Amino acid sequence: MKVQEFIVALHLCRHIGRRDVRRICQWISSHEMRIPEESKLDELLDYPNVKKELFWREFTSSALQKKLAQNLYYSAAVTIIDEKYPQQLLETFDPPAVLFYQGDMTLSNYAKLLAIVGARQNSSYAITVLKQLLPETISSGIVTLSGLARGVDSLVHKLTMGCHGKTVAVIGTGIDIAYPKFNAALQQKIGTECLLITEYGLGQAPRQYHFPARNRIIAGLCRGVLVIEARQRSGSLITANLALQENRNVLAVPGAISAPLSMGTNELLLAGAKPVLNARHIIEEFDYT
Repeated sequence: MKVQEFIVALHLCRHIGRRDVRRICQWISSHEMRIPEESKLDELLDYPNVKKELFWREFTSSALQKKLAQNLYYSAAVTIIDEKYPQQLLETFDPPAVLFYQGDMTLSNYAKLLAIVGARQNSSYAITVLKQLLPETISSGIVTLSGLARGVDSLVHKLTMGCHGKTVAVIGTGIDIAYPKFNAALQQKIGTECLLITEYGLGQAPRQYHFPARNRIIAGLCRGVLVIEARQRSGSLITANLALQENRNVLAVPGAISAPLSMGTNELLLAGAKPVLNARHIIEEFDYT
């Protein structure tokens, strides 16, 4: 088994934690890309007997080998010790050990990568704002990044591609599953023409906890995040806060103080986020990177 296959197999195994996989990757990287022997792997994991038995039973199973083969056939994969792993993401607190992807992985390392997030049940104001901001932003060479969710995320991807720009989508399911289902064609188009990324293996259905985890990848990949519309305590604000924790710039579009979908963005502005009134306010953020 090759090193990459070994790491992907660990990542797909249910009985090993994310941090444990990263620790093994660090060992491999510091030992001339050598796969640890069984005794060394046991030492690195330091699991109690019951957990150790569950891990080895799954890790050596034919079912996991089949899952590994299917995942590597259906999509490409990059591990945390590969050269083309996104540098921005590598420097974050909790980087995924493995990313599965379809499309052009170089977009994930692009110097002008802007995350744009917002409400799933967006208003017409969000559409107006995006149509006003995106054409000039994209023509300046900025690549958009979002989560392919209902609402603002999907609008960002569609409008970017409609302006002949490049976009990156990070999803919270296996790469073979579209969520929401009506985004299946858009997801396939992004994977063919731009870049589609996930840390989840084939067949992984959407789970509530997948989306905060997905948001940490978006926050880690981007150079800055722009929030279009957000309610209080929304997923968009989670992404913005994660971005702040990773020293990314946060920008927000102001809205009416009476609009529920602008409460989150207006509070971001009150807390110090940069207000965006036109495309130049976005573009100038990247002129100094």
